[in-house]
Amino acid sequence: MMGPRQEAQAALFYEFSLEDHVPQDHLLRSIDRFVDLSSIRTHLGEFYSHTGRPSIDPELLIRMLLVGYCFGIRSERRLCEEVHLNLAYRWFCRLDLNDRVPDHSTFSKNRHGRFRESELLRHLFETTVAQCIAEGLASGQRMAVDASLIEADANKQFSASKDEWDTGRIDVEVAPRAVKEYLDTLDEAAFGAASDVKPKFTSFSDPASQWTAARKGPAFFAYSENYLIDTDHGVILDVEATRSIRQAEVGSTKTMLERVKARFDLHPERLIADTAYGSGPMLGWLVDRKIAPHIPVIDKAGRTDGTWSRADFEWDAENNQYICPEGEALKQFRRNYSDPYRGPTGKGVAKYQALKHICQACPSKPKCCPKADCRKITREEHEDALQVARNIAKTKQYEISMKLRKKVEMLFAHLKRILGLGRLRLRGPCGANDEFLLAATAQNLRKLAKIFPAPQQTRKA
Repeated sequence: MMGPRQEAQAALFYEFSLEDHVPQDHLLRSIDRFVDLSSIRTHLGEFYSHTGRPSIDPELLIRMLLVGYCFGIRSERRLCEEVHLNLAYRWFCRLDLNDRVPDHSTFSKNRHGRFRESELLRHLFETTVAQCIAEGLASGQRMAVDASLIEADANKQFSASKDEWDTGRIDVEVAPRAVKEYLDTLDEAAFGAASDVKPKFTSFSDPASQWTAARKGPAFFAYSENYLIDTDHGVILDVEATRSIRQAEVGSTKTMLERVKARFDLHPERLIADTAYGSGPMLGWLVDRKIAPHIPVIDKAGRTDGTWSRADFEWDAENNQYICPEGEALKQFRRNYSDPYRGPTGKGVAKYQALKHICQACPSKPKCCPKADCRKITREEHEDALQVARNIAKTKQYEISMKLRKKVEMLFAHLKRILGLGRLRLRGPCGANDEFLLAATAQNLRKLAKIFPAPQQTRKA
């Protein structure tokens, strides 16, 4: 029998509980167990006036932002609509059915003001990392680092070439927020001071973003999101926004390692990365701090013409010389310098060469130096650290480390495909940093929720 027509009837009283209408296995129930916002009010206390009208609860704003980044809701206008309509979102944000959702403009005012001045988003991220460590998800023994390009909110049509761009023409008084942030970061290693090379194009709307074609496709403006993760469970220990060039990305590794050491007292036994991090200065920095570099070495000393490469020569550290396969010594360049690595190249390398009359009479000259009077070898300042990395590359642990490095790439894939962070919505270094911190916080919370789901409760009859 067909049921009666359902018609809406106004009721005088309603008995409704959000708690009963949110499924027990909903992701937000598991996430909510690990969201610790108890210290937010104390952290923001000095940034609020003691007089005037009461503001919107900052905890509500943070919970709404976490909902947006956990579920890939990129627009704040749409986020407000979703929280207004979705019962699970309301439950997570501690909003009753009669409570109003804040206007989208409230986020911008707080994000560019109190949140940024107090570094609240980094405080939130580090609080989540501390929970991951407390739950045993991060030991700090093995860490991996990598960077990924995130497209900036900038268009090539509104940009200038390197010949036309001049910072002296910028009027600071009327410049947009992103341009002022660009001027403030000209001396920072992560942005303006990362390289002396001027980019081919500079965006008028977001000049700190980098014009890059690193994806081997059409070039675009981008920032680099740098992750330092613990390989035990793929927990993100630190995140840093930089320009999309190798120098800035490598430099951010030092910043993140030092910050993790100071904040959580974590000092890794090994660091895993790809070849971009295998330069001499970077490997030397790691070895000096007793961190085993599981990193492929950037080595341009190899030869493809069949002659002996530098690897065929034995290094005699005691006598500061190389020994060729024929047993002859290659000594350091004879002229004395105050800096032993200054030498004629002036790039932190020392030059070693054999005696001409010995090379001329050597039967292996065609394999050693067929087109030169004698064999010459350069040795970098950090050659010992390079050799440490080469020796590690021959071990079984190195093969395991290269597989673990894939965890960083999986986090970046999850970030772009599931959380929808393929293009930035905010501009400037601070905007990129805010988005990266919130996204990394959301990923860590989802990791906690996946490994430690909320206990299921049976409904009462």
